Amino acid sequence: MKSDPSTPLPPYLSIDPDQALAQLGAPSGTEDFAAMARACAAGRQDLESRGLEGSAGRRLRQFSTWEITRYLIPVATGHFRRVLKQNPDLPQGRSETEGGAKWFTLDEVLRLRAHFAAEGSKAKNYLPYRPKDQPAKLVAVANFKGGVGKTSTAAHLAMSAALDGYKVLVIDLDSQGSMTSIFGGKVQDEWQTVFPLLARHYARHMQGENQRRLDRGEAPQPLEDTLSDALDVTTQDLIQSTHWPNIDLIGAQLNLYWAEFQIPVWRMAGRGWKLWDALTDSLEADGILDDYDVVFLDTPPALGYLTINGLAASDILMVPLGASFLEFDSTGRFFDMLHSTFGSIEEAENMAARALGREGLAFQWDAVRAVVTRFDGTQQAELAALMQSYLGTTLSPHRQDFTALIGQAGEQVQGIYEADYRDFNRETYVRGRETFDATYAAFKALLVGSWRRDELEAQEAAE
Repeated sequence: MKSDPSTPLPPYLSIDPDQALAQLGAPSGTEDFAAMARACAAGRQDLESRGLEGSAGRRLRQFSTWEITRYLIPVATGHFRRVLKQNPDLPQGRSETEGGAKWFTLDEVLRLRAHFAAEGSKAKNYLPYRPKDQPAKLVAVANFKGGVGKTSTAAHLAMSAALDGYKVLVIDLDSQGSMTSIFGGKVQDEWQTVFPLLARHYARHMQGENQRRLDRGEAPQPLEDTLSDALDVTTQDLIQSTHWPNIDLIGAQLNLYWAEFQIPVWRMAGRGWKLWDALTDSLEADGILDDYDVVFLDTPPALGYLTINGLAASDILMVPLGASFLEFDSTGRFFDMLHSTFGSIEEAENMAARALGREGLAFQWDAVRAVVTRFDGTQQAELAALMQSYLGTTLSPHRQDFTALIGQAGEQVQGIYEADYRDFNRETYVRGRETFDATYAAFKALLVGSWRRDELEAQEAAE
């Protein structure tokens, strides 16, 4: 069969070598990356000046009476209005038109929720469950495959928890800083990231080692300036407020990646330093687990030292993945690497512990769950079911659907909960946020269950 001469050839079959050479340009060197970076920085400044940068001067939108009574405070709309009328000292909201719907800031919603919790029906839970005297739960969202929706999942879980009434801290461990951008953080250098907390932890270890040297009559090792400076930094120094009244942030930027090179240097110099405890111990020492309800850790897409710190610190591990063979296979390798990495740490530590007659090390998580993101039920149902059959309860039965609304919101705002439903058909908005509400409900069940287990164990120990 002869080809139709009027049909053009595919473009890859008609590339002329001389034309390709003319278009290629000169080879690129290291300094060219600097020029590219400067171009991006200039472009970012231009976007900011035009008001096109997503986090510049951001404010959280307001919430209507309909949203509050449907999603945030479990009361009937009529009763909600009556309570406001009877209590003029409570936030009354504002209308954009004469006789229009009332709109409230999230700060005002939190005040209203507190009022209903104090004065409302005792049969309803107006405040989210958090047992007394139990510390915050740390939640790591991790997978070393990029593009699985890791940062998006962490951000939406943080926003969901905040809307539910929890006080949230988000810690960005990824030097790309996407989570930092979502919440409008500004980070100048590594000293505004978790880096000084890791350095402080190592510096305190070295101080202990120096004291032991002095006790043996040996000369101490001097601390370099970086370590001496880190001793004066607290977690509170690093925390930024965000445009969400109950979400705070410890941000990240490119220089944070330096930690991946510095940590092994410290480890070589201080063999006894438990680097995997650096983040955990720092947050506990500074009282962060008493100041917040939930701490979300967004990890880099690699199993490096920052990820190890995030995973070791976490109580709950969430692993997003798509319903595809490649992502399922990659996630399996991720779990295998977790087993090898934490298993080798335990083995090395426990050999020393047995020799000294001490209790061994055993990492433990309250829950580990994989969750399917960007799910298309018409195309991926069979593969998702197969994945479920192999992973069992490790894979959350809830699938986070991809919807057109999510795509639209991604172009306009950083999170579906920041989208104003008036920009869509209300029914479309309801359907669009259902998948994220369901994702949060599955996560919250893990959160509440783990807290409840801790609470019962504490009660049993006290008896």
